Amino acid sequence: MKLFGLTGFPLGHSMSPVIHRELFKIANIDGEYNLYEISPENLNNAFSELKNLSGFNVTIPHKISVIQNLDELDEKAALFGAVNTVLVNGKTKGFNTDCDGFIRAVKMAGITLEGDVLLCGSGGVSRMFAFECVLAGCSLTVAVREADIPAANILQAEIKEKLGKNIEVINIKDVAKGYHLIINGTPVGMFPNTDACILPKNIIQKSNAVFDAIYNPEETLLIKYAKEAGLKYSNGLSMLVWQAAVAEEIWNGVAFSEDDIKKVIQITKEELKKQ
Repeated sequence: MKLFGLTGFPLGHSMSPVIHRELFKIANIDGEYNLYEISPENLNNAFSELKNLSGFNVTIPHKISVIQNLDELDEKAALFGAVNTVLVNGKTKGFNTDCDGFIRAVKMAGITLEGDVLLCGSGGVSRMFAFECVLAGCSLTVAVREADIPAANILQAEIKEKLGKNIEVINIKDVAKGYHLIINGTPVGMFPNTDACILPKNIIQKSNAVFDAIYNPEETLLIKYAKEAGLKYSNGLSMLVWQAAVAEEIWNGVAFSEDDIKKVIQITKEELKKQ
């Protein structure tokens, strides 16, 4: 039996074991997936335990700090400066499958990554969204609160340095038009604050498509307003499942269809309702 897992701190009610166990079933992999809750100060000492696995996922707060323990980095992980998947095969190699999860989730929803894109947020997963949008040739505007403008300016400078492209940074209060795609990379609207929405309804409904990184609740106000207007939309659950599937591809050389992923999404939704 192959052993895999997720490390982070704290891990709480992670859906990763549920998702990977279902992916194991579909791909006929004899695998076990467990949680390894490791505090930041213990990561270096505990890394030898993680190296006994065939592979593992990495979440907050270790996505950046784990890099110093790795032998190699994939191109995208090096670009983003963040790792969420590690292959252990003699050496340890870090990957970032969040980007693959995003690209495949958007495609599955019938959303094209092109034109004018508004990204709400500049930290955490928003950095990956920003890089992927620029790599896809989008015209990107990053909208943040006043307090987050310095952080967004750092992201702007990093994209200019690494990709040679310009992005616009604005105060989220100044968003005044619709976009081809709106991406929410903030926790605004996440359970239990489900009555909050990152943008006004009229701005959302002037746009063509919406991607919300949140998956609890399944339908945020952002998604609700998009559905009302007949826009294409996706929440973060498909991204979560797809990034796990890409990790399985790296670890086990398997492949999954959209139908496979839809089945795992449905099972994960049912598990989320039990929490």
